[in-house]
Amino acid sequence: MQTLEVGHGLDALFSPRSIAIFGASDDVTKIGGRPLQFLLKYGYAGAIYPINRKAGQVQSLRAYASIADLPEAPELAVVAVPPEGVLDVVKDCANRGVRAAVVLSAGFSEMGEAGSRLQHQIGQVAEATGMRIVGPNCLGAIGVPDKSIATFSVALESSFPTPGPVGIVSQSGNLGSYTLRLAAERGLGISRMLTTGNECDVDIADAIASLAADPGTSVILCCMETCRDGAKLQQAMAMARDAGKPLVVLKVGVSEAGSEAAASHTGALACSDAVFDVVLRNGGAIRVPSIEQLLEVGHALCVVGPERAPKGNKVAVLTASGGFGVLLADAASAQGLALPKLAAATQERILSVVPFASPSNPVDMTAQVSSRPEVLASVLAAVAEDSSCDALILQSANAFHVPRLREVFMSALAQVRRDHPSRLICLCARAPQEVRTQLNAMGFPTVEGIDAACATLAALVRFGAREGAAQATSTVAREALPAEAFATEASAKAALAAAGLPVLKEVIAGSREQALAAAREIGFPLVLKIVSPDIAHKTEVGGVVVGVRSEGQLVDDYESLLARVALKAPQARITGVLVAQMAQGGTELILGTKKDPVFGPMVMVGLGGIFAEVLKDVALQPAPVDEAQATAMLRSLKAFPLLDGARGRPKADVQAAARAVAALSRFAARHADSVAEIDINPLVVLEAGKGAFALDALLVPEQTEKGKQ
Repeated sequence: MQTLEVGHGLDALFSPRSIAIFGASDDVTKIGGRPLQFLLKYGYAGAIYPINRKAGQVQSLRAYASIADLPEAPELAVVAVPPEGVLDVVKDCANRGVRAAVVLSAGFSEMGEAGSRLQHQIGQVAEATGMRIVGPNCLGAIGVPDKSIATFSVALESSFPTPGPVGIVSQSGNLGSYTLRLAAERGLGISRMLTTGNECDVDIADAIASLAADPGTSVILCCMETCRDGAKLQQAMAMARDAGKPLVVLKVGVSEAGSEAAASHTGALACSDAVFDVVLRNGGAIRVPSIEQLLEVGHALCVVGPERAPKGNKVAVLTASGGFGVLLADAASAQGLALPKLAAATQERILSVVPFASPSNPVDMTAQVSSRPEVLASVLAAVAEDSSCDALILQSANAFHVPRLREVFMSALAQVRRDHPSRLICLCARAPQEVRTQLNAMGFPTVEGIDAACATLAALVRFGAREGAAQATSTVAREALPAEAFATEASAKAALAAAGLPVLKEVIAGSREQALAAAREIGFPLVLKIVSPDIAHKTEVGGVVVGVRSEGQLVDDYESLLARVALKAPQARITGVLVAQMAQGGTELILGTKKDPVFGPMVMVGLGGIFAEVLKDVALQPAPVDEAQATAMLRSLKAFPLLDGARGRPKADVQAAARAVAALSRFAARHADSVAEIDINPLVVLEAGKGAFALDALLVPEQTEKGKQ
């Protein structure tokens, strides 16, 4: 059995010296006919070996009855035989020394249990021998420079991609093929394309890693549906990041419509898409919401080059129309871009050239720029030299379609490019394709729509700022958590307190007399809570009383609490009543963890109390985090001003809250094998210097989570 590094052994897919096609056919409409047709049509220079039980000739080439009859071991095998024959073919290939196989055949895990078993057996061949297997049920691979074609994609029916720096990886064959076609129409040159299908061996992480290591690939476009190995994906993203290659990801499957309610508030808030979002961001990937943006961002990165991506989000907007300036300002703000006022000296330079201009930002250059290229060039130069902005957006609605105006803009842009070769200027403009090609060659990414232009520039900003985005996650030795810790809120808080989570004084009372004794020890005011291993949400059964301020009130509330719970949860086992110190004042946060099935435990913090699931203002990170990372999580919340003294409020003890987040994250990482979820709602954060305390806690064991599935 061999253990392969992520992305290892995939060069045989893209630059093989020889290719065998199993199930080769004269019928070019069949899956076994098209790869052979494409190899011949587009001039693959290596040896091609059609394999067909009838031997003879296939598409003018000599065919062979089996791989044993070939004069050499092919480096790549393309498999297009019925599913019941695939396993034998794969074994024969491995025995003959084939380096990689692409299984185009369908009929495996997508067809049920029997297909899944067969697919698993195919994957075992790869694991045992080291031969890399793509698929099954995939659209295959293309190595454009070597014209290596192991696909039946209709995207190759009419033309072959132009070689270039863009690599495409996709789990979905159709998405990958469509992206390939759109990229060609957009004028992007392609290095390699790989679709992974059912992923019995080669997965999306292998595909990304192979492009990260490929010297002919500069930008990676990825269509992702899911991830089967979180650590492997994170390693592949790190490879792309370290190689300085932008990874642009379209992650489909965002909604969780129809999913059942989670066991805890944390589970409801920490949905799988939010986990993907933070993992992709931490890995330096640029996430986009559509194929259109995938192509726009990929194209812009090719035009700009990674080295010219802006390091900040401050943008200057230049238009010849005040209305367009407002539209762009709104769209830029929606994408997280900032429009600072230009320096006074810059504004003076603009007004010296165009006295009627609006020079602040957006810059309205007025229609004067339509007739005099020196005016446009002067304004562009003034803004380009202003250090308060990281990038520029120049908007033009029609100029590039009017020959006279086109010359004005092209002349001014050529001059500013000569004078400021490293300055990023994004054009928001309509233009004929040949003009767009010319502008791109000059280093100006050109996007037609206002929203699309701002989204594209925002993506470039995210790439430029990626150095500070990585999340350094340390490892923690794992250990089992005793079963009794899961029983009740009190036992959960005791386990968490031992791990460094701050809690208030509390005692479990088994009788009214014990409750009174506890009250005298702790002091008023108090909170009473039912303690039961069968009641997760105590408020739903009337099992919580807040604000107990005297012994007389304690006696009454104690009895009435037990009566309510007996009525609403008659089958519940009652351990006692928790008599707890009551926190007064402060800001409530929700704090928790959820074990993601792919990426492991994630720690979450957000606005707590009754607003937790309504506002969903949360920050999420893989566990564990340190106190600095926990502080950054808190500061990223929209509600952070509530902790930071907004509107005269006293500043909260953010440091104590961060310590609690970090301690909980370490606890979750240490007990990842036994804890599925942890819910602390609320964590009350008192004034600066007075601490933060977990007022309620729920531990959900791993076996309970598995039992739901």
